[in-house]
Amino acid sequence: MSYNFLIVDDSSIIRRSLQKALSMANFDINNAFEAANGQEALDLLEHEWIDLIFLDINMPVMNGVEFLRALRDKSETNAIPVLIISTEGSKLRYEELEKLGVQGILRKPVRPEMLTDTVNHLLGGA
Repeated sequence: MSYNFLIVDDSSIIRRSLQKALSMANFDINNAFEAANGQEALDLLEHEWIDLIFLDINMPVMNGVEFLRALRDKSETNAIPVLIISTEGSKLRYEELEKLGVQGILRKPVRPEMLTDTVNHLLGGA
């Protein structure tokens, strides 16, 4: 099965490094879309099917929490799994994210093997 990923992060360097790590892990990637903030991601979701979202929290325009709320409010997108990849370390923030249904949280910088293991788990052992 081929996957469509969406990487939402305001840093183009982080987006590229995640793309590289995912391709090196030999995931069968159909497309790896990118968005620099939550609003760009929501716009992309209007016309693209996504299997897994990699989401930063601290971004301009629309941050990760605002994006998650909007994502979960729509029946077309509320079941898409979300993996948080952020420098955010607040326990209260993590609790808020879990209530919004995130499937995992990784702190930056992310080790490639940790990313691979987590994505495999979220995709059902793919």
